[in-house]
Amino acid sequence: MVDALNKLDDFDGVEGPVLLIVADGVGVAPDGPANAVSLANTPTLDKLAASKWYTELKAHGTAVGLPTDDDMGNSEVGHNALGAGRIFAQGAKLVNAAIANGSAFQSSVWQSACRNVQPANAANNTLHLLGLHSDGNVHSHNKHLYALLRQAALQGVQRARLHLLLDGRDVPARSALAYIKTTEAVLDKINQQFSSDYKIASGGGRMRITMDRYEANWDMVHRGYDCHVHGTGPVFQTAEQAVEAMYQKTDKGDQYLDPFVIHDSSGAIGKITDGDAVVLFNFRGDRAIEISQAFESLDFDKFDRGQHPDVFFAGMLQYDGDLEVPAQYLVDPPQIDRTMGEYLCASGIRSFAISETQKYGHVTFFWNGNRSGYIDKELETYIKIPSDNIEFDRAPAMKAREITDKTIELLLSGEYQWGRLNFANGDMVGHTGNLNSTVEAIEIVDQCVAKLIDVVHKLNGVVIFTADHGNADVMFTEKGGIRSPKTSHTLNPVPFAISFNNAPKELSLKKLEGAGLTNIAATVINLLGYQAPDDYQPSLLVVQ
Repeated sequence: MVDALNKLDDFDGVEGPVLLIVADGVGVAPDGPANAVSLANTPTLDKLAASKWYTELKAHGTAVGLPTDDDMGNSEVGHNALGAGRIFAQGAKLVNAAIANGSAFQSSVWQSACRNVQPANAANNTLHLLGLHSDGNVHSHNKHLYALLRQAALQGVQRARLHLLLDGRDVPARSALAYIKTTEAVLDKINQQFSSDYKIASGGGRMRITMDRYEANWDMVHRGYDCHVHGTGPVFQTAEQAVEAMYQKTDKGDQYLDPFVIHDSSGAIGKITDGDAVVLFNFRGDRAIEISQAFESLDFDKFDRGQHPDVFFAGMLQYDGDLEVPAQYLVDPPQIDRTMGEYLCASGIRSFAISETQKYGHVTFFWNGNRSGYIDKELETYIKIPSDNIEFDRAPAMKAREITDKTIELLLSGEYQWGRLNFANGDMVGHTGNLNSTVEAIEIVDQCVAKLIDVVHKLNGVVIFTADHGNADVMFTEKGGIRSPKTSHTLNPVPFAISFNNAPKELSLKKLEGAGLTNIAATVINLLGYQAPDDYQPSLLVVQ
């Protein structure tokens, strides 16, 4: 529990509501042919950027708790930072440390996983490692996978199978073959050194199987579960062969490739069966929760699992602390306490949070410090607009207009002092690599922001416009005259703008060197007329 906030001495807060708009994936980069944000017709965003109430914020690397400033931000850590008001060490950094100091392998969970499949206990049992196969460092990192493999071999695990989810989203769109070749080399070296049997068993694109989030598309999880567990899917002799064959049939990136299963003369080489151990090596939670539930839930009803094996299941981290999913994990997740939502509820502030399914958990779960459900249901309203289950470049508007209309309804009700929303367009359409669709997506966001500003100004409130990380600002790279789609996030800063109808004379914008997303919490608290907690990153406002 936290105490109520103290009122500011010299400012009572804005008269109307405070609305925070997060335009997901809309970073700031130089104008150019790859920048969908600058290519778009955005009179509203241009006006915000030209005002005296505009600055830019860091949204990647150490500013959001990641290991280094070479690490791109993502929506999870971005919304953690927005809601927490302070910098917390995040998944990748925590896992790096736990592997480096050995605590991940000293844990009883890892020891139990290995013990269950060691030859002394069951000669044919297998350690299965499942996760996103890249070094994107957003959901996972291959160096973590390789560390798990080497440690398992050192501890006498003779048989391991890999179930690889192809990325092409946080890394180049068609990079799967290079990652597979590197992993095959690692497996060959381990097998030669330890006379072990470590192989790739199944896989598929991350947007086709396994990695759904927020219960948007359980069919994805079903396909993945059947692929990994039952060996259901197109048959190939090697993972390289599988990817090469799919490349010949489609021009889509890795993330959209169909599932595949590796067979030898006896059939599928890596079905998951009773007595096996499964470790999900993703560290980010949103796309790991559903497959974790499919493995460990006793009363699972989302799809028919068929002959569901009795396995030892663990995650790299616990992906949802409130739901305790999964029950067993190798590394303790970040402990984010005293979020701005807790303080504002303790102060009696009524609020709403709204987005479509793809980003709903970001404005609720991640915003609240990886906490499920309401902080105070009497004071908060959470709205989820169902996303369409299609490739997002086919409908670049996504649900921006529906979010806008519902937000206006909430604002006009007069019930709420502040609200937050996420427009997913810049990120989700940007991830497809489709430049024209992303330009259209940004233009639609601009139109929606204009409508919201108009309503909030009429209510004598204030709009804050920002983003959680970049993406749409760099849509391709060019080398030797050849363009390659860039579907991953960027290292660029994000916009921060405040839009008043009549700016209070007591306030001015403070451009802090090195400011990041964590500075926004104190800024919102000030606009509501309260002092921010002493240990929060400082507000971007000066109260005269």
